[in-house]
Amino acid sequence: MHAPAIELLIEQFARLPGIGRKSAERIAFHILDSMSEEDVFAMCDNIKSAKSSICFCSECQNLTDTDPCPICSSPKRDRSVICVVESPKEVAAIENTNEYNGLYHVLHGVLSPIDGISPDDLKIKELILRLADGVDEVIMATNPTVGGTATAVYIQKLLQPMGVKVTRIAHGIPIGGGLEYADEATLTKALEGRREM
Repeated sequence: MHAPAIELLIEQFARLPGIGRKSAERIAFHILDSMSEEDVFAMCDNIKSAKSSICFCSECQNLTDTDPCPICSSPKRDRSVICVVESPKEVAAIENTNEYNGLYHVLHGVLSPIDGISPDDLKIKELILRLADGVDEVIMATNPTVGGTATAVYIQKLLQPMGVKVTRIAHGIPIGGGLEYADEATLTKALEGRREM
């Protein structure tokens, strides 16, 4: 239906997460029809530059272009608390709240035996090595999925003998959400995580 070069471009965009064939087609035609050649080349250069210059922070395993990353190297951060997340996207989400001032640790996934992801495939060893630096609390901020919960429980059991306090972020009803739309598991977690007003 399309020229081979256009079809190849659509296929490449459709391989991205959350992008279906229709969205990939819209992106491809926007690039070809609406963007200047200069803007397209600049975008390509930026993608290449990011891919070649971004690495894992040697401390928190977040994506960065400096090592250690700005969060780990900041003297204003509370070094006694580490928030464990699944991916760099969660670091950005928590940072956007402006409520957390500790450090992070990015696992780069969750346990999933069905997909062949074991503890050795995650950045768990790197987390344990960091606990020698006076860490008092580890906040498990993995997603409330089967894999996220299993990963949080696995890490909690690993850290328990070390005397480090392990907490889990609360789960429940989103702000502005109605109780009638919440499923039983969400309502159960909301009730379990209740606190005094």
